[in-house]
Amino acid sequence: MTTLTPTGNLRAGDAVGDVPSATVPTGLPDADAIARLANAFFSTLPGNVAPEQGTSAIGGLPSAWPAAVPVLSTVTNPAPAGSPLAGPGGTGTGVPGASLPAGRVPGANLLPSAPTHVLALGNRAPALTPHAAAQTGVPDNVATIAPALEPRVGGAALGVPPQTRSPAVATEGPAAASAASDSAAPSAPYYFIGAPEHGWQRPAQDIVVPSGALAPQSFGLPAEDDLRSLLSIHRFKPGVEPHRQAPANVPYFLDGEHAALRSHGAGSAVPAAHPPFDVNAIRRDFPILRERVNGKQLVWFDNAATTQKPQAVIDRLAYFYAHENSNIHRAAHALAGRATDAYENARAIAQRFIGAGSPDEIVFVRGTTEAINLIAKTWGVCNVGEGDEIVVSHLEHHANIVPWQQLAAQTGAILRVIPVDDSGQVLLDEYRKLLSSRTKIVAVTQVSNALGTVVPVREIVELAHRAGAKALVDGAQSVSHMRVDVQALDADFFVFSGHKIFGPTGIGVVYGKRAVLDDMPPWQGGGNMIADVTFERTVFQPPPNRFEAGTGNIADAVGLGAALEYVERIGIENIGRYEHDLLEYATSRLAPVPGVRLVGTARDKASVLSFVLKGYETEEVGRALNEEGIAVRSGHHCAQPILRRFGLEATVRPSLAFYNTCDEVDAMVSVIRHLSARRA
Repeated sequence: MTTLTPTGNLRAGDAVGDVPSATVPTGLPDADAIARLANAFFSTLPGNVAPEQGTSAIGGLPSAWPAAVPVLSTVTNPAPAGSPLAGPGGTGTGVPGASLPAGRVPGANLLPSAPTHVLALGNRAPALTPHAAAQTGVPDNVATIAPALEPRVGGAALGVPPQTRSPAVATEGPAAASAASDSAAPSAPYYFIGAPEHGWQRPAQDIVVPSGALAPQSFGLPAEDDLRSLLSIHRFKPGVEPHRQAPANVPYFLDGEHAALRSHGAGSAVPAAHPPFDVNAIRRDFPILRERVNGKQLVWFDNAATTQKPQAVIDRLAYFYAHENSNIHRAAHALAGRATDAYENARAIAQRFIGAGSPDEIVFVRGTTEAINLIAKTWGVCNVGEGDEIVVSHLEHHANIVPWQQLAAQTGAILRVIPVDDSGQVLLDEYRKLLSSRTKIVAVTQVSNALGTVVPVREIVELAHRAGAKALVDGAQSVSHMRVDVQALDADFFVFSGHKIFGPTGIGVVYGKRAVLDDMPPWQGGGNMIADVTFERTVFQPPPNRFEAGTGNIADAVGLGAALEYVERIGIENIGRYEHDLLEYATSRLAPVPGVRLVGTARDKASVLSFVLKGYETEEVGRALNEEGIAVRSGHHCAQPILRRFGLEATVRPSLAFYNTCDEVDAMVSVIRHLSARRA
């Protein structure tokens, strides 16, 4: 910005930057003078001692003013009210024809376009800081056409600068330990960042105008990045290697060790092999865990049905609706660019989280149920015919049974079922016998929602491929408990739901190998999935847009991305170890209770317990636990075939997450023991 001298005149033919020629009266204050005026103004605020009366060197003004605001206003807007030269806050008409073409010259909005604008600069100073990202002058025709060529580029095609958000050092939560190892951030002077005080405390200091530019920091105010960094979505930094693989042949938990639990009880410390894990810090990230039910602290043991959401996800959803809300793809305005970038960034996060090869292999859907239906009704209809065979396991959720039954009824195919043993584990030898040249697809869960059994999907996928079949893995119950690498699994399809991994409801993911997706027809028709439409024919977009007809669940896709990043920051291996130890503790406490029968006792299990109590209907047990604020699922869990394999129609199913504790397990077992004793 060009500095205007107090005594210099601009005559006809002179120019300041790209400002049209205009005459500026003499004796006007420059930016330094304005800063001194502001210093004098702030010195008269309550609690500040006014300097002795005197005369300043700035236009003969008194150095202490009884009424600072009217004087400052009078000095900077001396023209009488109603004058053509007057204007509130420097918006007067000034000299006809002297105004700048707004937005055409970078920084030009900070330059005076008329003499009175110079006089009003003091009033305008607080508004000079940017308030939003703006387009960068890309011609309208380019901004309109470029997004249509590749609709997922968002702000890059529109020329919208990316919004940068400065992460703040965590003051609590799961990443506090890792944040402490980073270089300590300087303490902030604001009461809402630093230690609790009686309001905003800061030593008195002169206002400084750096390089002639006015900014919030010049007045001791927080900058935009300072305020933005307070959002919990920016509290933690992702790990340097969030997807480092565990050594071969090592399970996701460490057998026989309970270090994660012992670290929160009496006695042992965490071994060096276990990164720090603080369940109490984790719990503070989930506001609903402070809820009370029937006067008791909520205990959420219904995680297999849905998981609770951390504040980081809640804040990310709020931020989207407050600052980015727009429909995505093919719009030449800034919010569409922001929304598109946020949505496509969530796709890239999902790709990274499950180890896919490209974001184009990630399709957003409503959840696992819609994901399997999409595959059955596109790939299945094209590739499964009469006499062909579809293989599922006895452990499947209804969502991985019914769509294949419908396909078999439509095409004349046959559904084959992999049996399980008395512990609830699939029988691989029996599975091998089911495979043949007629097998077209094998669809199995990675973790049973009803029993918690961890299925050996790597071997199942490999055997399916040897038989020339495709393989689908249902990861709804696995992604929140263990590392998933779809390329290492070599699965053709992998599906999961956001609400099972601490994300929003109504959003899920289909992973498909790119070559497989390319050969699949669209499932639904409409906007977003087309490249060109005439009344004679339609050209479809390539994957993934081909399978995302209409306006998708944009905000919840962004929320899912935030949930996956949250899990990455904690570390899925840390989560798996803690939950494994918690499951073993809960099993050891619940199994000895008289009348309890555990259902599903496979060696490899995720954190699901399923049981019945002699003398009680499962609903009675569920109601008794609810009276104590403990939420469990009672019923058939949308997995009737596997329960009937064990002669049951329903079970009580407490399912654990990494924010649950041993104390909560003890509270549940206490209720079960009381019920057992009542009808012993």
